[in-house]
Amino acid sequence: MAAFLDKAPARENERDHTLKILTLMLNQPAINAAKRYGFSYISGFNMTELSGPLISEVDCQITGSLGKPRTGCECRVVDAHDMEVGPDVIGELIVRMDQPWTVNMGYLNRPAATAEAWRNGWFHTGDLVRKDKDGNFFFVDRKKDAVRRSGENVSSIEVEAEVASFASVAEAAVVGIPSERGDEEILVAVVMKPGHELDAKALAEYLVPRMAHFMVPRYFRALPELPRTPTNKVKKVEIREKGITSDTWDREAAGMRLRRTKLD
Repeated sequence: MAAFLDKAPARENERDHTLKILTLMLNQPAINAAKRYGFSYISGFNMTELSGPLISEVDCQITGSLGKPRTGCECRVVDAHDMEVGPDVIGELIVRMDQPWTVNMGYLNRPAATAEAWRNGWFHTGDLVRKDKDGNFFFVDRKKDAVRRSGENVSSIEVEAEVASFASVAEAAVVGIPSERGDEEILVAVVMKPGHELDAKALAEYLVPRMAHFMVPRYFRALPELPRTPTNKVKKVEIREKGITSDTWDREAAGMRLRRTKLD
């Protein structure tokens, strides 16, 4: 919504409204739109099982911030063993409240899922986040959608954003598939804009200077459209299950291998 507002043609009466405050994803278009139209904004984090554990300050200028834990709520960032990690280390967000009836008690007729989500006395959100030294939380990816490659957690959202910035790409979906070297390899499925065909080598070369070497996808596939659920979410599981198909371009097989390089 903020992107549409930010890009809309200018109008003389665009501040003639009664809107005071809006909840938005805290990115630059949101900040631009708020300044342009004259309203305030907040950001935060929530899910069906919780009750708004993270909230930002009004008109926060920290791009990407979800804010900090609200009163009565504890939030931690933990590793796979539920041990808390340090600042700017990616881990799973876990939550607990000090007030009764402010978080779900479990999943109906799903005791195993309830036990998994509530292990060690904390609710596990399934979301990967990081926390900076000042206590601000930042969303990275859904745990099931992030890719573990070369010992690094790769945000599918970040890779998709860079791929989608390529001039001829309309949409992109990133998944992890099993690697012969352990962990996962990154596969990106793209939908091209009308009149364009996928030039996977050109796309890979475009991505190299824009991200860390371990984030650049190894596999590239072009699809006429991305598979979606009835609620219009991308069905990444379907892309993941099909894996490497006969029309998938392999960057390494094409001789394009990437290595870590030192920055000047």
